[in-house]
Formats: sequence, structure tokens, C-alpha cells
Amino acid sequence: MELLLSSAIGMLTAAGVYLILRRRSFAVVLGMTMLSYAINLFLFSTGRLVVNAPPVLREGAAAYTDPLPQALVLTAIVISFGMTAVVAMMALGAFIEGGDDRVDMPAADRLPGGSRSAKRISGDGDA
Repeated sequence: MELLLSSAIGMLTAAGVYLILRRRSFAVVLGMTMLSYAINLFLFSTGRLVVNAPPVLREGAAAYTDPLPQALVLTAIVISFGMTAVVAMMALGAFIEGGDDRVDMPAADRLPGGSRSAKRISGDGDA
């Protein structure tokens, strides 16, 4: 069971990092979601996998399940949902304004000699 859970966490992490490094914003949102799933599974696994055990220590019970990782996972689910909603809205706004969901800067907007802020500071920019 531990091997299955740890390999699932590793695969979700690898897929999430791969998708975050893509140039499309939808893939970045999916990658962040997969990373949050991997973190939730990791937090849940820190409480040890115990089957048919009470969540708190009772009289006569030798084994119990630690409730703290479960509370952390519930909190992380809420935070990751909010983060996904914010990033999806930012990606949607960039898509509506730019007409494309690519995250990199188009070649026509790049300056050959450096960034726009360096040009403005030195007085060479047209702004």
C-alpha cells in the first residue's frame, strides 16, 4: 500500500511539474492542480495509513489515527480550490485580452537590445 501511495504521489508531482513548465496557460493550471493533489496525498500519508482505527485515543484502543493530517488536507483543499480559481481567472483574462493562451511573450513584442524598463531608464525608449 505504501509503494502504491508513494508512486502515485511521485507520478502526480512529475506530471504537475511537467505541465507547469508548458507554454499554454491551461496546462499550467492543470499542473498546479496536479501538484496540489500530490501535496494533499503527501499530507494525508503523514498520518500513517491505519484501517479501522478511531480518530482519537479511546480507552482500551491501542492504535488510533492522527486527526491533524486530515485537518491539514481539508485546509489545503480549500486553499488549492481558491488558488485554482484565481489562476483560471487570470488565464481567462489574458486569453480574452491577448487572443491566445500562450504564456511567453510574442516575438514582435520583444526588444532586441534588452527589456523595455532598461530602455526607459536610459532614455532610449520611445515611451
